[in-house]
Amino acid sequence: MPIKISDPLVGFIGVGNMGNPMAANLLKAGYRVNVFDREPHKALNLVSLGANLAENITQLGQQSQVVICSLPGPAQVKEVMFGEGGLINVIKPGSIIIDTSTSSVELAQELSNLLEQKNVGFLEAPVTNAVDFAALGKLSIFVAGKQSDFDKYKPIFEVLGEKIFYVGKPGNGATIKLLTNLLWFTHAAVIGEALMLGAKADIPLEIVAEAIQSSAGNSWVAQHDIPSIFAGHYDPSFSLALCCKDLDLVNQIAQSQGFTLTMGQFVQGLFEEAQKTYGASAAELHVVKLLEDRVGTYLRPSLQNPLP
Repeated sequence: MPIKISDPLVGFIGVGNMGNPMAANLLKAGYRVNVFDREPHKALNLVSLGANLAENITQLGQQSQVVICSLPGPAQVKEVMFGEGGLINVIKPGSIIIDTSTSSVELAQELSNLLEQKNVGFLEAPVTNAVDFAALGKLSIFVAGKQSDFDKYKPIFEVLGEKIFYVGKPGNGATIKLLTNLLWFTHAAVIGEALMLGAKADIPLEIVAEAIQSSAGNSWVAQHDIPSIFAGHYDPSFSLALCCKDLDLVNQIAQSQGFTLTMGQFVQGLFEEAQKTYGASAAELHVVKLLEDRVGTYLRPSLQNPLP
């Protein structure tokens, strides 16, 4: 069990798919936690674990020494920070904000600068490894900000994650998180193509999957996403809208650095086509369903005839 820092009151804003299990793990580790979400019903399980449900961001910000945000993207981070009753205007000097959202380089840098002027700490700390790892407390976390703040609050990160990386200045967290998502989404799209090659050759899909996962073609995505394709639910824990947002952000990073991403732009186009076809809330692996629908073959072992 990680060592707990001296009993701060932790505020947690955004308790959806990722934030909810993260907040639950803090409660189970013995932290006192205030929670707030625009949809209060999402916090009911946390209240049953001992969390206090704040009425609004202002109340949460005024009461908490540490505020953790888990939000869909830059637009929602800006709303929480700068909107009516925004966190940046109510949090007390000497407190700290930890933003685990997948946000933008520019916004992380802006928040760090503004909060420093108010004597409030800021750590950018996007997380990866999906909802199931969030529940297990085995996220990978990319933390950017002051080294002294990272050292002080590392016990909190050790409750939430298994691999904690200190990556330097604000903005670096977004960069490294988004480059990992670039690889994720690229792998997701091409794994569909690999499975389809096997299916059209009448090779049992279970053998195709095992071959991929036992070869140089293996990846975390192959391990995590192939079962979701076979199940036909396409992993509803992550939406096409979030995929498209992240791909747009990673392409913006490259442009700000003076070059373009060949694969990044192509894969963004694929996911945008899937979003246009199936809707923004459709699960991320609908990028594979695009291929299934085009070919007329669905990647389900239960629908496939075995080899004689």
